[in-house]
Amino acid sequence: KHLFLHPIFFFPSFHSPANAQIVHSGAACNVKDDNISERIYTIKEGDTLVLQCIVKGHPRPQVRWTKTAGSASDKFQETSIYNETLRIEGIQRVQGGRYYCKADNGVGVAAIKSIRVDVQYLDTPVLTVHQTISDVRGSYYQEKTVFLRCTVHSNPPARFIWKRGNTLIEQSKDNGVDIYEPLYTQGETKVLKLKNLRPKDFADYTCQVSVRNVCNIEDKSFTFRLTNATTPPMIRLSVNDTVVVDPGQDVLLTCEVTSGFPPPTVTWSRYPGPLPLSAQVRGTTLILRAVTPADAGFYNCSAVNNVGNPARKNANLVVRTMSNLTFQITPDSNKDSETIQMGRDLKLSCHVDATPQDKVNYTWYKNGAPVFNSDSLILLRSDPDMAPGTSSLEIVDMKFRDLATYSCVANFPGSRVPELRVDVNISQSSVSPPMLSVPPGGQVVSVREGGNAELVCLVVDGKPRPPVLWSRLEKDLLMPSGATMVETPDGRLRLKNVSRDMMGLYRCQTAPYNGLNIKRREAQVQLNVQYPPILDPVFQDMRSRNYQMVTLTCTVLRSNPPRLTDIRWFRNGDLIRMPMPDLKETPELKFKLEPNNNGSYECRVSNNAGTSTCTFNVSAKPYNAEFYFDTPNPVRILKGNNYSYNLQWTQRDPEATDQIIGYCAALCCLSEHKPEKGVLMSYTISDLRIPLSYEVRLVPITTYSTGDYISRIIQYSEHHVCGFEDERICGFSQDRSDVFDWTRQNHLTQNPKRSANTGPETDRSGTKEGYYMYIEASRPRVPGDRARLLSPLYNVTSVRGPKGSGRVPYCVSFYYHMKGKHIGTLNVLLRVRSIASVDSVVWTKSGDQGRDWKKAFFDISPSGPFQIVFEGIRGPSFEGDIAIDDVFITIGKCKQENTVANKRAEYYFASCKSSLWRSTLPQG
Repeated sequence: KHLFLHPIFFFPSFHSPANAQIVHSGAACNVKDDNISERIYTIKEGDTLVLQCIVKGHPRPQVRWTKTAGSASDKFQETSIYNETLRIEGIQRVQGGRYYCKADNGVGVAAIKSIRVDVQYLDTPVLTVHQTISDVRGSYYQEKTVFLRCTVHSNPPARFIWKRGNTLIEQSKDNGVDIYEPLYTQGETKVLKLKNLRPKDFADYTCQVSVRNVCNIEDKSFTFRLTNATTPPMIRLSVNDTVVVDPGQDVLLTCEVTSGFPPPTVTWSRYPGPLPLSAQVRGTTLILRAVTPADAGFYNCSAVNNVGNPARKNANLVVRTMSNLTFQITPDSNKDSETIQMGRDLKLSCHVDATPQDKVNYTWYKNGAPVFNSDSLILLRSDPDMAPGTSSLEIVDMKFRDLATYSCVANFPGSRVPELRVDVNISQSSVSPPMLSVPPGGQVVSVREGGNAELVCLVVDGKPRPPVLWSRLEKDLLMPSGATMVETPDGRLRLKNVSRDMMGLYRCQTAPYNGLNIKRREAQVQLNVQYPPILDPVFQDMRSRNYQMVTLTCTVLRSNPPRLTDIRWFRNGDLIRMPMPDLKETPELKFKLEPNNNGSYECRVSNNAGTSTCTFNVSAKPYNAEFYFDTPNPVRILKGNNYSYNLQWTQRDPEATDQIIGYCAALCCLSEHKPEKGVLMSYTISDLRIPLSYEVRLVPITTYSTGDYISRIIQYSEHHVCGFEDERICGFSQDRSDVFDWTRQNHLTQNPKRSANTGPETDRSGTKEGYYMYIEASRPRVPGDRARLLSPLYNVTSVRGPKGSGRVPYCVSFYYHMKGKHIGTLNVLLRVRSIASVDSVVWTKSGDQGRDWKKAFFDISPSGPFQIVFEGIRGPSFEGDIAIDDVFITIGKCKQENTVANKRAEYYFASCKSSLWRSTLPQG
């Protein structure tokens, strides 16, 4: 529907920038105020915690959740969602702590609200028995004392009860017992001491713990039978401390219980990690089938019968492995030699990575014949100058007869693990020091980001030829693979998808193994990664007043190569012809903003690697307005079949562009008032037809331009429905002239210590989450105190009733709950606004009305603008809570069956065809 407006005149009024409130739900055990600013929310471990941050303010604030305290400070969630709900399924004790909701919309100071979540739990107690025997009077006889130690973890601290059989044990009534708390575990452990055991002390003992039924947590207990045969467990293993096996073998570990009563429970575990998936436990025996190196570790057997300390034994399972056999040739180190020379010493070393390392057997051969110790050949089983597990063969005062092929064989004696062998040919022509060189032009390798690169270090003239090790020259930097060093057999390091963080110096060096054990040869290669300029900003929306100078700055943060090759500016895709800018200066464009040069500006900056762009959207268009959706009771009924709607909005950054002179809707409408940031503006739209809905499009107007429109749907409803589910309670308000206020709550937020015989358990619909309003009759309330709740104001001054009547009837319907022997009075008053407001009682009820919600409805015919007032009067004592819910105010007389009240769905907005209220904007 096309509507034509008169000029818009709005009246600025400040609105709260951002307020926050945490609403909690889930299985609440208790909610109490710790101090003025914080609440404590108690919940049982394993239940679902729901915290909702209800925020108000305009523009809509962003919400961020944080958590501190509990186990450790933990920022676990950050969002920008309106009315964000935090939900934790199956909350655990470590998740207790202080939760903060922060709401910020850029206007004023951010609002912060906190709530402390206290997780309640009670574990099953652990009872252990400890015995001592001491000689008395020169060993004539012995005294036996037993300590029963009961330990539990709980929140809040648990209460302990000891029983012998079914009889409560009280220290004051039995000199043979002593009950105390050890100092070092105060609050978690209780000890029952049986002094000098008597026959009656051999019985069943129960430790019962309780947290007094908080959060409906039931008591837990543990029972132990004490006899004269009670002894701690003892065990022995069927194997030695260390078990060495070949891969593929089966392993049986048996944990034999040698003593202990009650019979101990035997369990197996492994460190590190859990038991292998293939492991089988049969009684006290652990079976490992076809073991692999991954099954190695410490296997622990534990026997527990709650007497004394658990008995523990462990066996170290070692699975034999051998790999990576390497050799080294060491010339005479005493002569600083790097070549083999006749008449000098030479050492050949052989190393294999093995498990267990100390069980490897090395055998040396010369031209296929075993080598034995002699004056010229010395065998070292474990060379102290080399890495552990290295065998060496020293050749003393080398002769021509020593030039030969030497072989090193590594194996495990008697094992099925295959042996490894390496051959080294020693001759004057077969051994020479390596030379390491970088090919010409390879000292610097340049590559574009995203491409592939190859760094080359070649080994020349080296016999045997060693592998080449690559690493970053800067110690803190890792190789692209994440390792500190990479081995390349041919000296070529291949890098794929090169990024700028891979740029820098790389070191190549010869490895000391599989070659001469001499000073390493080293070289360096520079990797240069080229990338287009990195610019700031990538995109910027710039608003300015017309005929003002605008400066666009495109900052070059980084660039490789750093030398720029071109800078060009474009407007709306067309090149701006201007003198070539200085390529060494920061690119800037200055111009006067006019109505004809608004648009998209691009700065394209190039180097030899490519081109990057800064984009600026420059205009004098004002920022969008933002509708305010929280206006209480925006609809007013007018004469005939019309209604009005109170439209409210704020303006984002009104000072950024030319002064906003009005807002356009259908026709250009001017305002005499200047919008301000954070100020709420209002305009009443009249002559809207009942029951149509309308699309409203609002556009800010300046002298030279118009902004973009924003759209919303406004709807008509002839019913005022309030179930008090919203914190704003549908525009209802507390009367400031009364003695105390009505309170909004639901079943989940009830005080568990409230009076049990008054007030509703749930809202009218019977749901725990549903809210209602009630008056609290407990202290400090006294008889006769009044609380008044006011409805929004209804404007009916222009409304005509049915033929022959000057007034239109309204039906008022609601539900009330008045249970308790001290119930006072609930009054409903009609307050008509005129020269002076007049209140008249239109409905009243006093005394106990039973345990159920009851329905009330009646007709009114106000003579002018009116409000409905719910007045609760406190009775003679504290069992006098009164509640109301589901208030309906509708045009027309109430139906006898009050069908409208029975079917809540009929009270919601009528379904009707939407007409459009569109804007016709001036061009240019």
